[in-house]
This record gives sequence, C-alpha cells and structure tokens, in this order.
Amino acid sequence: MSSTGRTPANRATGPGTGTATGIRLHAPAPGWAIGADVVVIGSGVAGLTAALRCAAAGRRTVVVTKARLDDGSTRWAQGGIAAALGEGDTPEQHLDDTLVAGAGLCDESAVRLLVTEGPDAVRRLMAAGAEFDRDATTGEIELTREGGHHRRRIAHAGGDATGAEISRALVEAVHASGIETIENALVLDLLQDAAGRTAGVTLHVMGEGQHDGVGAVHAPAVILATGGMGQVFSATTNPAVSTGDGVALALRAGAEVSDLEFVQFHPTVLFLGPDVEGQQPLVSEAVRGEGAHLVDADGVRFMVGQHELAELAPRDIVAKGIMRRMQEQGAQNMYLDARHFGAAMWEQRFPTILAACRAHGIDPVTQPIPVAPAAHYASGGVRTDLRGRTTVPGLYACGEVACTGVHGANRLASNSLLEGLVFAERIAADITARAAAGELTSAGPGIPVPSTGPLLPGDARFEVQRIMTEGAGVLRSADSLQDAADALESLYCRALNELETHGKTAEPGTDTWEATNLLCVARVLVAAARRREETRGCHWREDHPDREDAAWRRHIVVRLSATRRRALVVATTPTADLPPVDGPSALVPMPEERPDRRSDCSERPGRSEEPSVRHPLTQEQ
Repeated sequence: MSSTGRTPANRATGPGTGTATGIRLHAPAPGWAIGADVVVIGSGVAGLTAALRCAAAGRRTVVVTKARLDDGSTRWAQGGIAAALGEGDTPEQHLDDTLVAGAGLCDESAVRLLVTEGPDAVRRLMAAGAEFDRDATTGEIELTREGGHHRRRIAHAGGDATGAEISRALVEAVHASGIETIENALVLDLLQDAAGRTAGVTLHVMGEGQHDGVGAVHAPAVILATGGMGQVFSATTNPAVSTGDGVALALRAGAEVSDLEFVQFHPTVLFLGPDVEGQQPLVSEAVRGEGAHLVDADGVRFMVGQHELAELAPRDIVAKGIMRRMQEQGAQNMYLDARHFGAAMWEQRFPTILAACRAHGIDPVTQPIPVAPAAHYASGGVRTDLRGRTTVPGLYACGEVACTGVHGANRLASNSLLEGLVFAERIAADITARAAAGELTSAGPGIPVPSTGPLLPGDARFEVQRIMTEGAGVLRSADSLQDAADALESLYCRALNELETHGKTAEPGTDTWEATNLLCVARVLVAAARRREETRGCHWREDHPDREDAAWRRHIVVRLSATRRRALVVATTPTADLPPVDGPSALVPMPEERPDRRSDCSERPGRSEEPSVRHPLTQEQ
C-alpha cells in the first residue's frame, strides 16, 4: 500500500471523521477525578514506552492498567522482537518478509517506518535496561529465526522469556520516573467535549489501588494500548484480561476499525484436549526456528513440499497446513518434534516452554509435543495514521489494539513488540509537538453520556466464545458466519428486550462490562469476515478458498451506529489504501443510522443488522 492520502504532519486540530454514537456502558457516575496531559491505557511495551516518552517531554502522564503493571500481554511474548540487527541483514529485507506475510494488504509506508526506525528503537530499549541474550564469546546479541523470516533477526531474552524481560525493564523505568499509575482498573468509556474531541476516560478501579469504584481521568490526549481481544474465542494464547476493551471503547466513541477479520491463529499451541478453554500455553515459533519439525501421529513431516520454508512458512500457511492434516486424518492435533534438541538445549534456550509442557505431563526432551492452532493475535484494530492518530481527535492507538497498516492480512512473527515500540515513540513525538503548538486541547472535561443499551450478564462471555469458536474460528464459511451473526444478534436482543420491557439490565461490574465488550468486538469481526468473500492471510473461507486480488485487495472498515440496535456500518475501501483519518469518512451515513423506530428486536428474529454502505469513491453497494 502506498502512503497516498496519509495525514500531513501539520494537521490542525479540528473535528475528526469519527461519528459520535452517544453510546456508553452502564456504570455509576464518576465519584472521583484527576487531571493529566496524557492518559495511557495499558501497560505493555506500547503503553509504557509511550508513557515514558511523554513524561520525558514534560507531559503529565497517567498510566491506567487492567491488572498489575507487569500483567499485560507483553510479558507472555516468548519468541522475541524482530529487527535488522544482524550482520548482512537490512531493513529492506525485513520489509520484504513483512510484505509477503501481509498478503497484499500491508501499508508499505507503515512497514518501511517500522523496519527503518526499529533497530534504533530496540537499542533505546536496551539503553532503558532491557537485557537480551548475547553470545558468550563475542558479546553480540544472539538472533534466531521464526516463521516468514529469511534471516536470523529475532532478538530474545532469557531464552524464551523476551516479553517478561522487556516488561521488567519498562516497569522499572516507569517506577523510577515517578509516572502516576492506576492499577487494577478497567477503562470504561472515552470522555469527549461538545466538538467530539477527547477529554479523558472513565474507569473502574477493582477494589485495590489509590482509588476505588468509578472515576475519571481528564486529559486532552488518550493513548489506547489495551492489547488484543483473544478472549473472544474459547481457546487462546491471550491472558484473561484481553477482552477487546480498547476496540469496544473506540467504537462507542465513534472511531473506525479496520481488518478485524484477520485474527491470527498461532499454529503451535500446546493441545490440552478438545474441551479445554481459556488461556493455553504457547509453544513459540522460535522452537521451529531452531529446527523443530511438525509431524503427524505417524511421524511424517507434512509441511515439507507445501512451502519453500516448510515449518517456517508464515503462520497462516502453517496453521492451514495443520488444520488440513487434521481434517485428512480425523485428528484433533498434530505434533511438534524437538527431541533432537537434547535436554541441555531445552533447559537453556526454552526453559519456560519446557516447564509449561512438563507441568501438563509432557516432556519435550523425550516426547513430541501435541499442538493445535488457537487464537493468538488481532492483525486489525482501531485504524490509525502513521502517528497513531485515530478518527477521533485526541484519541491515539498503538500496539495490538491498533491497525497501523503494518500487519496487513497476517502478522509476521515477532513484529508485534517492534510495532508497539516504534509507534508508541511516534505517538509521544506527535503529542509533544501538538502540545507545544497549542493544538492539543479540549473545550471542557467532558460529561459521561447515559447509556441507552443493555449490559450482558457476565456468563454471556462463555456463550460469545462458543459462538465465535464454532462460527468464526480458523475455518469459516458463509453458513458458519451467518449462524454466528444470528446467535450474537440474539444475545444482544435478549438483553435489549429485558431492558426495554422490564427495565432490567445486568448489574454493572467487571464481568458484565467485559462480556458486553466481547459481544461488541465479536459482532464487528463476524461482519467483516462475512463481507470478505475470499481466503487471504489468516482469514480462511472454506466457501471461497482462493485469494482474489481484483475484488478484495482492499480493506473493510466498520463503525458503530447510534441506533438502539447498535447497527454496524460497514464499508469496503476502493483500493488497498486506507483513507486518511482526518479526511472524509470512509463510511457514509445511511438511512439505517436514523433512530430505530422498531419496538424490539423480535421484528427481525435471528437476522444480523449489518447495513451495507456506499463508499464515497467506489459507489459500491
């Protein structure tokens, strides 16, 4: 993708293209408030890097995180961080590998920024205290390979504990800098002034910390770094906190999201049985990078001949290869064979994975590891420009919650930590420059808008996960996606009818807010997956098994309408370029967005309301 139409550096502050929805989660009014220049939501590599850079530039910064500072998704990253740090490697080679993995939908300008700014960003991370594994003789950083990379360019720490080391270094730096933090806090909604500009957030502190209950942080700049939404599926590598809160908040605030159909299923997740749910142990791609083989129950290496890189093909190709073999053999899993590593290598290079396997009764030193694909990483998210700006003025996004254009239809292994690092620095630079120019302001503290929609009961979380796993998992079809859309619509309609008929909704609380957020992002994911009638990257349609560049080398953009039924407004871009975030909206308001006059959901039972819209350039119905 070219950089045509990207946001110019000197954009003046003004109304954004996001359309305010007036939708908020049911929650008590804020009982306390603090002020800041910047509020960062999330404490992974993206959030803490942005916070440190903003604070260093003199901006009063507050970090809000859902658990403890070191409990985000970053600490679960095993493989490492990709950058052209090795002899003979170049950013251009890293760019080529990323574009291939992205299957025609990467924004080349975003990828070029990533790979050219990445090496120095990693060096700054090391200067901040992160210690990567080094060769005992030369002292050089040890680099490994992962799927889709033609060179060794993955820096790692503690063997397979890279994320934990990065998290440790950044948390220590945040504590040393004196940045104010609010832990155990679930962010609820964006506060906006009368012009639609960001004015802060509401949040709920879960029984611990400096504050308790619902409060507010008032700030003209909010950085979403909330991580992923892997908990929308039954089996995932994501921690329990990854419930799509940032994407749901952005949608309620009127922001546009893109490419949410591209959920990467990691091919090698420890298989613990068909009925096991929740976070599953990951078996890092680096294990294959060091020479492990994928085999079936008979010991046959089935990836050989399917791709030039065999087991080190991009993740979507390996996941599909595993699923095909499982289908052919009627098996529930395949195996990763690394017995030839020997005990010493397992203990030194992959101690975390070794311990996880042994905790579940599997010894990789003497046994092949049972593996199967599980939900891992969202390649899409809240769409941003190259400075992390979203379609809502003052709202930024970086890390997994964002769609920067780097990943396209499939993330290249270990590009995620680098993306969080690079784009967090770019956001901090933009906020600093705009603040100095007097552009980053809001007209007031913002007033929470009363919600008109229902909260789902907390146990609906498991129903959403079941629906998504059955209908929108690795293998998708028109029928399975229609079933998922109908079931999700039914969930919402039951809750809406209870509210409108009996005046009842679920009790506000962490479990009900999370379930409601999961339903919101699940509906968008299914709508986009239904619209994309092809197989591309990590989106696999059984009824459309081929990649169709002529029709589908383009993006699907979605936002939430203000109708009582929360209709989804869905558009397809005319080319592989996304519109600029400060230009005309990619989504033209349609009649479906007028206030819904129907009395309840039962007038269209079992049908998902997803209005098609005309794109301003393509006039596409």
